[in-house]
Amino acid sequence: MATKLLMRWNIKPETESEYYEFLVHEFMPGMNKLGINEIQVWYTTYGDCEQKLASGIAPSAERMKAALRSSSWNQLQDKLQSYVTDFDLKIISATRGFQI
Repeated sequence: MATKLLMRWNIKPETESEYYEFLVHEFMPGMNKLGINEIQVWYTTYGDCEQKLASGIAPSAERMKAALRSSSWNQLQDKLQSYVTDFDLKIISATRGFQI
């Protein structure tokens, strides 16, 4: 069964330019290389929650777990966390429609 990775975070104001460069040129392509596809990133404009919500889908729970145990994922996550605060992630079964 397809598995979805959900992530949330806030961008450190002083790193916004570098963050966007990293997101587009490293983070999203890196997730694709790990087998996590259909990546989506949303920006929160209203409400009391994190600025960003991102998701990606792997074809199976085993594939997602392997990706998240890899050194490549650790490097991506470490670099992301240098640009953000309040990072959180969870893995859920993927269904159609919006999931949080």
